[in-house]
Order: sequence, then C-alpha cells, then structure tokens
Amino acid sequence: MNKSVRIVTLYILALLLPGCANFGYYAQAVGGHFKVVGSARPIQEILEDPATDSSLRKKLEDVNAARKFASRELALHDNQSYRSYADLGRPFVVWNVFAAPELSVELEKWCLLFVGCVNYRGYFDRNEAERYASELRSKGFDTYVGGVAAYSTLGFFDDPVLNTFLRLGEMETARIIFHELAHQLVYVKGDTMFNESFAATVENEGMQRWLTHAANPAQQQAYTERQQHKMQFMQLVARYRDKLRTLYATPDSAEEKRRVKTEIIADLRQAYAELKMSWGGDTAYDKWFKQDLNNAKLASLSLYMQLVPAFEALLEQEGHDLPRFYRRVSALAELSKAERSAALDGYRGSARQ
Repeated sequence: MNKSVRIVTLYILALLLPGCANFGYYAQAVGGHFKVVGSARPIQEILEDPATDSSLRKKLEDVNAARKFASRELALHDNQSYRSYADLGRPFVVWNVFAAPELSVELEKWCLLFVGCVNYRGYFDRNEAERYASELRSKGFDTYVGGVAAYSTLGFFDDPVLNTFLRLGEMETARIIFHELAHQLVYVKGDTMFNESFAATVENEGMQRWLTHAANPAQQQAYTERQQHKMQFMQLVARYRDKLRTLYATPDSAEEKRRVKTEIIADLRQAYAELKMSWGGDTAYDKWFKQDLNNAKLASLSLYMQLVPAFEALLEQEGHDLPRFYRRVSALAELSKAERSAALDGYRGSARQ
C-alpha cells in the first residue's frame, strides 16, 4: 500500500469514529503527518544536490552511516524509513499532552486507532496541545505539554529524518534512529511502558556498538557522561514521584496532601540543584526544572525506563544476540499484559541475584 492510499485509509477511519472530538483529533493527526511526509526529500537526492549546505551534507552523511549500521549490525528493518529528510522549521515535530489527577501520579489514558490505549495525546500544533491541556486543567488535572523530536508510524509509512532531531547532534540522531526502528520490530497496543522500555534497551545496545564503531574517545566519553547524568536525573525524579505516590495513599485530608505535595516538589528542586553540582556544569535539565513541576510531568518519565533492567537481563541471557533477543521479546508481546509483567519481573529478579 503506497503512502497516499494509507493516508486516505487513515482519514476514512477517522470519519467512521463517533463524535466531533474524535474527528477533530484524528483530522489534525492525519493532516499533520501528511505535511511531514509531504515535505521530505530523499537523502541521496539532497546529497547529490550541489546547492546543499555543507553542514547539512555532513549531517546527512552521518545519518546514512547510522542507518546502514542499524540494519547491518542491529538487525533492524532495512526499509525506506530514515532515508529521506524534512526540515519542519520548528524545534519539535509533535507535542504530547500528559495529565494526572491533582492527588495522583497515575497518568490518564486515551484509546486511539492503531496504537491502542496510551498515556498521552500527541498534537502537531503546539497551540492545539496547549488548548487541550488547558481544558484538562479546568477539570482539575495536573497537565504537562512536552515537545517530541521524533515519532514512529510503526512501519506503516516511511518515516523521514527530521531537523527536530538532526539538530541534537550525531550521537543523538543515531540514538533516535535506533529507538524508532525498534518500535517497528515489536509494538504492543496499549502497553506504552513495555514498548518504550524495549526500544530504549535496543537504543542502549545500539549506541554501545555505534560508539565503538564510529566515535572517537572524546565523543565516547561525552556520550557516556550524558547517559550517566540522564540516569541520575531519572532516578531522582522516580524517587520523588514515589514520595508523592506514598503521600496520596495516606488517609490525610486533601488540603494536607496539597500542602505536603508542595513541600515534596520544593525538595525535588533542591535535590536537583545539589545533584547538578556534581556534574561539572551540565545544565541539560535546567529547563525541565524551571517549568512547573506536577504529577503529570513527573509521571511522564516513568513511561520510558521502568522495564529497561528486565529487558537488559533478557538481552544478557541471549548473549547480546539481537535477533534472538527480538524473538524472545516478540514472544512476550503475544502474552497477556499480566503474563508479560510476570515474565519481565522474573527477568529483573534474576538480574538482581
């Protein structure tokens, strides 16, 4: 099925959904994606164009190398994804809206076509995302609108390389390509944590191999340091998210919970300031902390890393043989959610022993 037929199919399915709200949401998703793929040009064509800026040319040559590496060394699909390029003229391709009740760190879910139930709603226009978040806030929810550099159509379309992640540098671009291609291999409808943790594990393994293959010692050290800071940041947020979860489970009054919630968030900011002092000037997460901190923002980070230790233990069991690892994960994807969780808990437990 070609791209135009797929887009028409998506649009027709959107029309079949009951309710104006559903129609409006799917219409912006289809229209937004159409603009993205419609603005893409084959990378090879751009490289052969004498008018191409030398800086862009170098970045796209690096993309080509990482893309070939992904299929050759990581056994990821050798298809047309990430073989074209689009400059969207904005810093993010999509803005995701997260929401949680005022006194809970459990994210709201929305059930969507193709992907099942997920803990966010994505918008190609930031203003639309902010409007929807405002509606949720008026209903008493904590909300967070986060910009996203890349997304996957799970192989339904030929996903292009975007300026939104090319601007992050060679290593980050390779990481994103590995992560998004992993989603094309295994994706379970309605299980965001499983999907994101699997892709993060593939991404981590891929980057270890890519650094050995393509990076000089300085690049390797810089990337390793950034990853260490990222892990420390994630652990810090998880620790304070758990403090909020414990608070909300108490029989205290709503007023008391609100008071202690404010204190916990203030303590989190102070703990970050202390952590950052050990980083030697790394300010990568300053912007995240300068914006409002609330349940939705803290909970949004739990979607991506919680099951990574279990997947890494499974990868270790398979001797870091990625095709064998993918087969094991594909088998997990066929299980019920409860069965998957039990199996992953077992892998995680064996890794701790």
